[in-house]
Amino acid sequence: MIRIALLSNPRSTGNRAQLPRIRSFCARHPEVFHYEVEDIDQIAGALEAFGKLRPQVLVVNGGDGTVQTLLTELYHGRYFDGVPPPVAVLPNGKTNLIALDLGASGDPIIALERVIELTREGLADHIVSRELIALSHDEEGEGEKPVLGMFLGGAGLADSMLYCRNKIYPLGLPNGLSHVLTAFALLLTLILNVRAHFLPEQPGHVKVSLVRDGQIQGIFSVLIVTTLRRLLMGSSLSSGGTMQLLAIEHKPLTLIRALAGGLIGKLGAGALPGVHLERGDHIRIEGERSRVILDGEIFHAGSGRSIVLRQTNPLPFLRLAA
Repeated sequence: MIRIALLSNPRSTGNRAQLPRIRSFCARHPEVFHYEVEDIDQIAGALEAFGKLRPQVLVVNGGDGTVQTLLTELYHGRYFDGVPPPVAVLPNGKTNLIALDLGASGDPIIALERVIELTREGLADHIVSRELIALSHDEEGEGEKPVLGMFLGGAGLADSMLYCRNKIYPLGLPNGLSHVLTAFALLLTLILNVRAHFLPEQPGHVKVSLVRDGQIQGIFSVLIVTTLRRLLMGSSLSSGGTMQLLAIEHKPLTLIRALAGGLIGKLGAGALPGVHLERGDHIRIEGERSRVILDGEIFHAGSGRSIVLRQTNPLPFLRLAA
Protein backbone atom coordinates (compact mmCIF):
# COMPACT_ATOMS: atom_id res chain seq x y z
CA MET A 1 0.00 0.00 0.00
CA ILE A 2 1.35 3.42 -0.96
CA ARG A 3 1.22 5.69 2.08
CA ILE A 4 3.72 8.35 1.01
CA ALA A 5 4.24 10.11 -2.33
CA LEU A 6 7.76 11.55 -2.46
CA LEU A 7 8.72 14.17 -5.04
CA SER A 8 12.47 14.74 -5.56
CA ASN A 9 14.23 17.39 -7.60
CA PRO A 10 17.69 16.02 -8.52
CA ARG A 11 18.84 19.52 -9.51
CA SER A 12 18.41 20.80 -5.96
CA THR A 13 21.78 21.62 -4.38
CA GLY A 14 21.22 19.36 -1.38
CA ASN A 15 20.24 16.39 -3.55
CA ARG A 16 23.59 16.20 -5.28
CA ALA A 17 24.88 14.34 -2.24
CA GLN A 18 21.68 12.99 -0.66
CA LEU A 19 19.67 11.60 -3.57
CA PRO A 20 21.51 8.22 -3.81
CA ARG A 21 20.76 7.62 -0.12
CA ILE A 22 17.12 8.58 -0.61
CA ARG A 23 16.78 6.25 -3.62
CA SER A 24 18.23 3.40 -1.59
CA PHE A 25 15.89 4.20 1.32
CA CYS A 26 12.82 4.18 -0.93
CA ALA A 27 13.86 0.85 -2.46
CA ARG A 28 13.69 -0.66 1.04
CA HIS A 29 10.29 0.89 1.85
CA PRO A 30 7.57 -0.10 -0.64
CA GLU A 31 5.06 2.22 1.06
CA VAL A 32 6.98 5.17 -0.45
CA PHE A 33 6.34 6.04 -4.11
CA HIS A 34 9.34 8.06 -5.33
CA TYR A 35 8.92 10.38 -8.33
CA GLU A 36 11.89 12.38 -9.64
CA VAL A 37 11.53 15.43 -11.86
CA GLU A 38 14.29 16.76 -14.08
CA ASP A 39 12.54 20.11 -14.48
CA ILE A 40 9.98 21.98 -12.39
CA ASP A 41 7.63 21.92 -15.40
CA GLN A 42 7.22 18.20 -14.69
CA ILE A 43 5.76 18.78 -11.23
CA ALA A 44 2.20 18.98 -12.62
CA GLY A 45 2.66 15.51 -14.13
CA ALA A 46 3.95 14.20 -10.81
CA LEU A 47 0.86 15.53 -9.03
CA GLU A 48 -1.39 13.85 -11.59
CA ALA A 49 0.31 10.53 -10.79
CA PHE A 50 0.01 11.17 -7.05
CA GLY A 51 -3.69 11.96 -7.42
CA LYS A 52 -4.32 8.44 -8.72
CA LEU A 53 -2.41 6.87 -5.81
CA ARG A 54 -4.28 8.80 -3.09
CA PRO A 55 -1.34 8.87 -0.61
CA GLN A 56 -1.67 9.84 3.04
CA VAL A 57 1.20 12.34 2.81
CA LEU A 58 2.85 14.28 0.00
CA VAL A 59 6.59 14.76 0.70
CA VAL A 60 8.81 17.28 -1.11
CA ASN A 61 12.55 16.70 -1.39
CA GLY A 62 14.02 19.85 -2.89
CA GLY A 63 14.87 23.46 -2.20
CA ASP A 64 12.43 26.26 -1.43
CA GLY A 65 11.92 26.89 -5.14
CA THR A 66 10.77 23.30 -5.67
CA VAL A 67 8.36 23.61 -2.75
CA GLN A 68 7.04 26.89 -4.15
CA THR A 69 6.30 25.37 -7.56
CA LEU A 70 4.58 22.37 -6.01
CA LEU A 71 2.43 24.56 -3.75
CA THR A 72 1.45 26.75 -6.71
CA GLU A 73 0.39 23.72 -8.76
CA LEU A 74 -1.29 22.05 -5.80
CA TYR A 75 -3.33 25.15 -5.00
CA HIS A 76 -4.42 26.01 -8.54
CA GLY A 77 -4.87 22.46 -9.84
CA ARG A 78 -7.43 19.77 -9.06
CA TYR A 79 -5.21 16.77 -8.62
CA PHE A 80 -6.98 15.32 -5.58
CA ASP A 81 -10.62 14.85 -4.70
CA GLY A 82 -11.45 17.43 -2.05
CA VAL A 83 -8.69 18.53 0.33
CA PRO A 84 -5.19 17.41 -0.79
CA PRO A 85 -3.04 15.28 1.54
CA PRO A 86 -0.81 17.15 4.01
CA VAL A 87 2.54 18.31 2.64
CA ALA A 88 5.79 17.44 4.43
CA VAL A 89 9.08 19.10 3.47
CA LEU A 90 12.45 17.38 3.85
CA PRO A 91 15.41 19.55 4.92
CA ASN A 92 17.25 20.44 1.72
CA GLY A 93 18.55 23.39 -0.28
CA LYS A 94 20.37 26.40 1.16
CA THR A 95 17.90 27.97 3.57
CA ASN A 96 15.21 25.39 4.40
CA LEU A 97 12.89 28.00 5.90
CA ILE A 98 9.72 26.06 5.13
CA ALA A 99 11.20 22.77 6.38
CA LEU A 100 12.37 24.43 9.61
CA ASP A 101 8.95 25.94 10.21
CA LEU A 102 7.46 22.46 9.95
CA GLY A 103 9.97 20.93 12.35
CA ALA A 104 12.28 19.25 9.84
CA SER A 105 16.04 19.78 10.16
CA GLY A 106 19.25 17.83 9.83
CA ASP A 107 19.37 14.56 7.89
CA PRO A 108 16.57 14.18 5.28
CA ILE A 109 16.59 10.40 5.80
CA ILE A 110 15.75 10.87 9.49
CA ALA A 111 12.94 13.24 8.49
CA LEU A 112 11.62 10.68 6.01
CA GLU A 113 11.73 7.97 8.69
CA ARG A 114 9.69 10.29 10.89
CA VAL A 115 7.07 10.68 8.14
CA ILE A 116 6.76 6.90 7.85
CA GLU A 117 6.43 6.62 11.63
CA LEU A 118 3.61 9.17 11.69
CA THR A 119 1.69 7.46 8.86
CA ARG A 120 1.74 4.25 10.92
CA GLU A 121 0.83 5.86 14.25
CA GLY A 122 -1.67 8.46 13.03
CA LEU A 123 -1.35 11.88 11.42
CA ALA A 124 -4.20 13.81 13.03
CA ASP A 125 -2.20 15.42 15.85
CA HIS A 126 0.57 16.53 13.47
CA ILE A 127 -1.44 18.18 10.69
CA VAL A 128 -1.25 21.99 10.73
CA SER A 129 -2.78 24.61 8.46
CA ARG A 130 -0.73 27.29 6.74
CA GLU A 131 -1.98 30.12 4.58
CA LEU A 132 0.05 30.92 1.49
CA ILE A 133 1.18 34.17 -0.13
CA ALA A 134 -0.20 34.68 -3.65
CA LEU A 135 2.07 37.04 -5.60
CA SER A 136 0.99 38.86 -8.75
CA HIS A 137 2.02 42.02 -10.61
CA ASP A 138 -1.48 43.13 -11.45
CA GLU A 139 -3.62 45.02 -8.92
CA GLU A 140 -6.67 42.99 -9.88
CA GLY A 141 -4.72 39.77 -10.35
CA GLU A 142 -6.28 39.24 -13.80
CA GLY A 143 -4.48 37.76 -16.79
CA GLU A 144 -1.84 35.93 -14.78
CA LYS A 145 -1.60 32.93 -12.53
CA PRO A 146 -0.37 34.07 -9.10
CA VAL A 147 2.72 32.34 -7.76
CA LEU A 148 2.35 30.93 -4.27
CA GLY A 149 4.88 30.68 -1.46
CA MET A 150 5.34 31.19 2.26
CA PHE A 151 8.34 33.52 2.69
CA LEU A 152 9.09 36.74 0.83
CA GLY A 153 12.18 38.91 1.27
CA GLY A 154 12.43 42.41 -0.16
CA ALA A 155 14.36 45.69 0.03
CA GLY A 156 17.86 45.27 1.52
CA LEU A 157 17.14 41.67 2.49
CA ALA A 158 16.48 40.72 -1.13
CA ASP A 159 19.71 42.46 -2.17
CA SER A 160 21.61 40.52 0.52
CA MET A 161 20.02 37.21 -0.48
CA LEU A 162 21.02 37.79 -4.11
CA TYR A 163 24.51 38.86 -3.03
CA CYS A 164 24.88 35.62 -1.06
CA ARG A 165 23.56 33.54 -3.96
CA ASN A 166 25.67 35.20 -6.67
CA LYS A 167 28.88 36.18 -4.83
CA ILE A 168 29.28 33.94 -1.77
CA TYR A 169 27.75 30.54 -2.60
CA PRO A 170 30.00 30.12 -5.69
CA LEU A 171 32.99 30.15 -3.32
CA GLY A 172 31.95 26.67 -2.17
CA LEU A 173 31.91 27.53 1.54
CA PRO A 174 29.61 25.84 4.07
CA ASN A 175 26.14 27.39 4.22
CA GLY A 176 26.57 28.68 7.75
CA LEU A 177 29.84 30.45 6.94
CA SER A 178 28.32 31.86 3.74
CA HIS A 179 25.47 33.40 5.72
CA VAL A 180 27.87 34.87 8.29
CA LEU A 181 29.98 36.48 5.55
CA THR A 182 26.84 37.91 3.95
CA ALA A 183 25.70 39.38 7.27
CA PHE A 184 29.16 40.89 7.82
CA ALA A 185 29.13 42.47 4.34
CA LEU A 186 25.66 43.87 5.00
CA LEU A 187 26.77 45.44 8.29
CA LEU A 188 29.87 46.85 6.58
CA THR A 189 27.77 48.65 3.98
CA LEU A 190 25.30 49.86 6.60
CA ILE A 191 27.56 51.01 9.45
CA LEU A 192 30.53 52.27 7.44
CA ASN A 193 28.51 53.18 4.33
CA VAL A 194 31.10 51.43 2.19
CA ARG A 195 30.20 50.93 -1.47
CA ALA A 196 32.01 48.50 -3.75
CA HIS A 197 31.15 45.99 -6.47
CA PHE A 198 32.02 43.10 -4.13
CA LEU A 199 29.55 44.29 -1.45
CA PRO A 200 25.71 44.20 -1.42
CA GLU A 201 23.85 47.00 -3.17
CA GLN A 202 22.43 49.87 -1.16
CA PRO A 203 18.64 49.38 -0.85
CA GLY A 204 16.30 51.80 -2.61
CA HIS A 205 13.20 53.59 -1.38
CA VAL A 206 10.19 51.31 -0.96
CA LYS A 207 6.54 51.94 -0.24
CA VAL A 208 4.55 49.16 1.41
CA SER A 209 0.77 49.49 1.58
CA LEU A 210 -1.38 47.32 3.78
CA VAL A 211 -4.72 47.71 2.06
CA ARG A 212 -7.28 49.02 4.58
CA ASP A 213 -4.52 49.52 7.18
CA GLY A 214 -2.37 52.38 5.86
CA GLN A 215 1.18 52.32 4.55
CA ILE A 216 4.83 52.60 5.53
CA GLN A 217 7.62 53.85 3.31
CA GLY A 218 11.34 54.47 3.48
CA ILE A 219 14.64 52.66 2.94
CA PHE A 220 14.64 49.28 4.68
CA SER A 221 17.48 46.89 5.49
CA VAL A 222 14.98 44.09 6.00
CA LEU A 223 11.55 43.55 4.50
CA ILE A 224 9.81 40.25 5.19
CA VAL A 225 6.31 39.05 4.42
CA THR A 226 5.56 35.52 5.59
CA THR A 227 2.90 33.07 6.67
CA LEU A 228 5.50 30.96 8.46
CA ARG A 229 5.35 30.90 12.22
CA ARG A 230 9.12 31.42 12.56
CA LEU A 231 10.80 34.47 11.09
CA LEU A 232 14.25 34.47 9.49
CA MET A 233 15.74 36.21 12.53
CA GLY A 234 14.69 33.42 14.86
CA SER A 235 11.73 35.18 16.44
CA SER A 236 8.10 34.22 16.35
CA LEU A 237 4.91 36.17 15.96
CA SER A 238 1.69 34.77 17.33
CA SER A 239 -0.49 33.03 14.77
CA GLY A 240 -3.34 35.12 13.51
CA GLY A 241 -4.33 33.77 10.12
CA THR A 242 -2.90 36.69 8.14
CA MET A 243 0.38 37.53 6.42
CA GLN A 244 3.04 38.86 8.80
CA LEU A 245 5.09 41.88 7.74
CA LEU A 246 8.44 42.85 9.26
CA ALA A 247 10.21 45.99 7.99
CA ILE A 248 13.42 47.31 9.57
CA GLU A 249 14.60 50.76 8.55
CA HIS A 250 18.08 51.10 7.02
CA LYS A 251 19.77 52.61 10.09
CA PRO A 252 22.64 51.01 12.06
CA LEU A 253 21.14 51.29 15.56
CA THR A 254 17.72 50.16 14.36
CA LEU A 255 19.13 47.04 12.74
CA ILE A 256 21.30 46.24 15.79
CA ARG A 257 18.31 46.60 18.14
CA ALA A 258 16.22 44.36 15.92
CA LEU A 259 18.96 41.73 15.68
CA ALA A 260 19.38 41.77 19.45
CA GLY A 261 15.63 41.40 19.92
CA GLY A 262 15.58 38.49 17.50
CA LEU A 263 18.48 36.72 19.21
CA ILE A 264 16.77 36.78 22.61
CA GLY A 265 13.33 36.03 21.17
CA LYS A 266 11.85 39.43 22.08
CA LEU A 267 11.30 40.82 18.60
CA GLY A 268 7.64 41.71 18.45
CA ALA A 269 7.21 41.80 22.23
CA GLY A 270 7.26 45.61 22.32
CA ALA A 271 7.62 48.65 20.09
CA LEU A 272 11.07 49.44 18.67
CA PRO A 273 11.72 52.72 16.81
CA GLY A 274 12.22 52.01 13.11
CA VAL A 275 10.91 48.43 13.35
CA HIS A 276 7.50 47.84 11.82
CA LEU A 277 5.53 44.67 12.64
CA GLU A 278 2.18 44.47 10.91
CA ARG A 279 -0.41 42.00 9.68
CA GLY A 280 -2.57 42.07 6.60
CA ASP A 281 -4.30 39.94 3.98
CA HIS A 282 -3.56 42.30 1.05
CA ILE A 283 -0.16 44.01 0.71
CA ARG A 284 1.23 46.11 -2.15
CA ILE A 285 4.96 46.80 -2.63
CA GLU A 286 6.36 49.45 -4.96
CA GLY A 287 9.48 51.59 -5.21
CA GLU A 288 12.67 52.38 -7.06
CA ARG A 289 13.77 48.74 -7.16
CA SER A 290 10.77 46.67 -6.14
CA ARG A 291 12.69 43.43 -6.31
CA VAL A 292 11.54 40.62 -4.05
CA ILE A 293 12.37 36.95 -3.58
CA LEU A 294 9.52 34.54 -2.88
CA ASP A 295 10.82 31.16 -1.71
CA GLY A 296 13.96 31.48 -3.82
CA GLU A 297 12.42 32.96 -6.99
CA ILE A 298 13.07 36.60 -7.98
CA PHE A 299 10.23 38.93 -9.00
CA HIS A 300 10.43 42.51 -10.28
CA ALA A 301 7.79 45.20 -10.46
CA GLY A 302 7.96 46.91 -13.84
CA SER A 303 7.73 50.65 -14.33
CA GLY A 304 4.49 51.93 -12.86
CA ARG A 305 3.47 48.48 -11.61
CA SER A 306 3.45 47.15 -8.09
CA ILE A 307 3.96 43.73 -6.55
CA VAL A 308 0.69 42.60 -5.00
CA LEU A 309 0.48 40.00 -2.24
CA ARG A 310 -2.73 38.33 -1.17
CA GLN A 311 -3.36 35.69 1.45
CA THR A 312 -4.87 32.40 0.29
CA ASN A 313 -7.04 29.87 2.03
CA PRO A 314 -4.99 27.42 4.13
CA LEU A 315 -3.49 24.13 2.96
CA PRO A 316 -2.67 21.18 5.25
CA PHE A 317 0.95 20.49 6.17
CA LEU A 318 2.60 17.81 8.26
CA ARG A 319 4.66 19.00 11.19
CA LEU A 320 7.42 16.51 12.02
CA ALA A 321 8.41 17.85 15.44
CA ALA A 322 6.90 16.10 18.45
